[in-house]
Amino acid sequence: MLTPKQKELLMFIHERLKESGVPPSFDEMKEALDLRSKSGIHRLITALEERGFVRRLPHRARAMEIIKLPESVPQGIAARGRGFSPSVIEGSLGRMASAASETSSEGQTIALPIMGRIAAGVPAEAIQTKLDTIEVPPELLAKGEHYALEVKGDSMIDAGILEGDTIIVRKCDDASNGDIVVALVDEEEATLKRLRRRGASIALEAANPAYETRIFGPDRVRVQGRLVGLIRRY
Repeated sequence: MLTPKQKELLMFIHERLKESGVPPSFDEMKEALDLRSKSGIHRLITALEERGFVRRLPHRARAMEIIKLPESVPQGIAARGRGFSPSVIEGSLGRMASAASETSSEGQTIALPIMGRIAAGVPAEAIQTKLDTIEVPPELLAKGEHYALEVKGDSMIDAGILEGDTIIVRKCDDASNGDIVVALVDEEEATLKRLRRRGASIALEAANPAYETRIFGPDRVRVQGRLVGLIRRY
């Protein structure tokens, strides 16, 4: 599944190849998607390549080919020259339906929406669709609005968070140093990491020595929630 920005970039490249036979430059892609840096384009292309949508050709500058397109491409989404206007992602994890929904008939659990999957590894898109609900003991919840996410990846294993676990997240836009948070990077990719403040920068720290700590400027990371509980099925 592609994020909106990944899909917009894929279609922009596709249309440019159809029109001229030459893929757009990184500067053209950055301008078309209204991103601040070419590193954001590099991450999007890497994600498309990992998902099998594009292939970069070795030993040739700017050379890539489209391998496949999404199964359903809405009319009008394709970019055409400078008229291309991508949709804007507004940190939709922060807008998710949340809150302790309603108490079950026994009054002993609370139904929370499972809003998708979160990467505990290399950042990847969160699936922003309600997948299911989960019954949660009230003692796992703090005050405020909550939602659940399924964990994908192994970067937080030393914090006791394993792939396949369901985490309970309290919706918030700030966190204390050392909290495990759902973080949105560059308004595009969501990840589960421990937040550390290093001067004016923010570090997203894994709990697995196989993963490097990633450091960002404060304008590149937005907290979408703080981990408050975990459920594991055996």
